[in-house]
Amino acid sequence: MKSLPNTQPNARKFPLVDYHYQTSMLKGSSAPCLQTSKSLRDITRDYFDAEADREFLSEAAVFTALSAMAIMPIVTVISAVLQLLSTLPLF
Repeated sequence: MKSLPNTQPNARKFPLVDYHYQTSMLKGSSAPCLQTSKSLRDITRDYFDAEADREFLSEAAVFTALSAMAIMPIVTVISAVLQLLSTLPLF
């Protein structure tokens, strides 16, 4: 939204700032901490220890499927080349 021009000659251009403002002090909490926080390394180690077994099986299945799909065209090409060589007359 476009600001409107100031129509009053004595109007302020900026709001008045209180330079002596002080925030209120917060009192300490009386509740004890339930558990000490772990480091990020410990948290990730706990997570990946549980995840590693499940992820390995799915990744192994995907790797096997991709390997089979990559080998099938190679075997087909080798078979076609051998068939071509068998039909060509030898010198």
